[in-house]
Amino acid sequence: MAYDKANAYYKAKQYDKALRAYERAKGVDEGQRLHNIGNSHFQKNKFDEAIKTYEEALKVRDDADTKFNLELAKKKKKEQEDKKKQQDQKNKDQNKDKKKDDKKKEDKDKKQDKDKDQNKKDNEKKDKEKKDKEKKDQNKKEDDKKESQQKKGEKDKPKEDKKNKDGKKDNKPSKEEKKDKKKEEGSASGSEQKEAKMSKEDQMKQKELNRLLKKLNKDKMPTMMYQANEGKKGERTNGVNPW
Repeated sequence: MAYDKANAYYKAKQYDKALRAYERAKGVDEGQRLHNIGNSHFQKNKFDEAIKTYEEALKVRDDADTKFNLELAKKKKKEQEDKKKQQDQKNKDQNKDKKKDDKKKEDKDKKQDKDKDQNKKDNEKKDKEKKDKEKKDQNKKEDDKKESQQKKGEKDKPKEDKKNKDGKKDNKPSKEEKKDKKKEEGSASGSEQKEAKMSKEDQMKQKELNRLLKKLNKDKMPTMMYQANEGKKGERTNGVNPW
């Protein structure tokens, strides 16, 4: 019979087969059949199905064992629900902790990235300052070198090659040269002034006089000069020794 097979499966703890066999069983005590179906669900920890089946069995027949199993199934269901709630809360807490850990890790990673960026900027700034300093030092060295070469060049120049403020050679005449030049300029200036004062006629007379003096010098002048307006020609001036 199906009912006997169902009991055998139940004792063998093959509850799925026992359920199928109990459902096919006919011609047996309905209250007992439903009670056993409820027990099969209970063994599978399906407490909702077990409670429902026990309640149906009690409708058929009021049985103390069925009532006990019904209360036990309700208790187990509550324990199961409490356990599920605890597990859910635990999972929730774990998820919360995990989120906190993830957040901490994320913040840590962000801080590390920020520090890396800052370190990179600082290093770039230091490199730039270093290059600028090296360039500045190099320019200063070159300027100092140019200035030193310039000073050395000026020091090695001979005195006559020195230049004045206008960039021209300082060829200053000596004191004697200045004196001679001034004398020449004074003499020339006096002669020019004298000639400028003489009239054209006087200049002609002076030229003629100069020509006659030249001629007399060539013909040898006598040792005594006669005055044209005093005495007669050939007469000597009284009291004058001709030689």
